[in-house]
Amino acid sequence: MIALIDYNMGNLQSVINAFNKIGKKVEVVSSPDKLREFDKIILPGVGAFRDAMEHLNSSGLQEAINDFSKSGKPLLGICLGMQLLFENSKEFGDTKGLGLIEGRVEAFDKSKFKERLKIPHMGWNTLHIEKKSKLFDGLKEDIYLYFVHSFHAICRDEFVIGKTDYGYSFVSAVEKENIYGFQPHPEKSHKNGLKILENFVNI
Repeated sequence: MIALIDYNMGNLQSVINAFNKIGKKVEVVSSPDKLREFDKIILPGVGAFRDAMEHLNSSGLQEAINDFSKSGKPLLGICLGMQLLFENSKEFGDTKGLGLIEGRVEAFDKSKFKERLKIPHMGWNTLHIEKKSKLFDGLKEDIYLYFVHSFHAICRDEFVIGKTDYGYSFVSAVEKENIYGFQPHPEKSHKNGLKILENFVNI
């Protein structure tokens, strides 16, 4: 049983559609008390970090997600959902995150760009696999995935399983024990993305 967390910050239907394509069902859950009933949870997200954390805090979902993470059951954060896994974000000030992975979220530093690039980083790009992960089973070392974001995570290499180049190399996939995060959208990334979601189901 897989829970898809609804906290008013994500396009849930695209995730549901992706799981339908691989023959799996997810249940949309907004009640913190229900999370413990599931084997896996997915934290999606599109929008602002601060708004997302306010929704999670006010609904009681923050505490429920933290408790779930301690159970050892798999948890997957997607896009903004991945960023929320970290300790804090510099988007619109300094906002505390879930703190499940040590690190922070910052805006793309355009001063490091060697060419003029648009922000947000939007469209297809390559995720370079940096480390073995069950989520990459059956995939090549470089995989094309779909991105839409203006901020990215900064964390220790021990948690990094994938990186992507846009102006410079940034962290695009992370793993810490039972906690996984992808900056790109697997649910919008056709065959490669569906394989990542299928691998998550099979963990």
